[in-house]
Amino acid sequence: MSDRPPLPRRASLEVLRAEASDELSVLIEERIRVGEDPWDFMEDLPSVDELVVLTLRAENIAADGGNRPTAARNYRVLRQISLDYPALTRAVWRLLGSEPHRTWDASVRVEAS
Repeated sequence: MSDRPPLPRRASLEVLRAEASDELSVLIEERIRVGEDPWDFMEDLPSVDELVVLTLRAENIAADGGNRPTAARNYRVLRQISLDYPALTRAVWRLLGSEPHRTWDASVRVEAS
């Protein structure tokens, strides 16, 4: 039994980064529109590469039926992402060791309160 469900081959890293950059721009704009000061939240936002890693991780979770991964499986999934996309290795290592979460997402911040 594999920890890596079959996933369709993704676009190039450049395309993934462009999509993540667009998403990050939307997150910033949404928070500014509701009156948040960028100085208060910019450090909480993921980098473009971290957002790419989290997106790839989410696709892996969805392909596995949406089952939340164990710590060991999460490590293997993130490690495999760094093997598939060596340029994302630094972002993967920044995310390893803690459960990736979405502190930049207002809906998650509300649920966590």
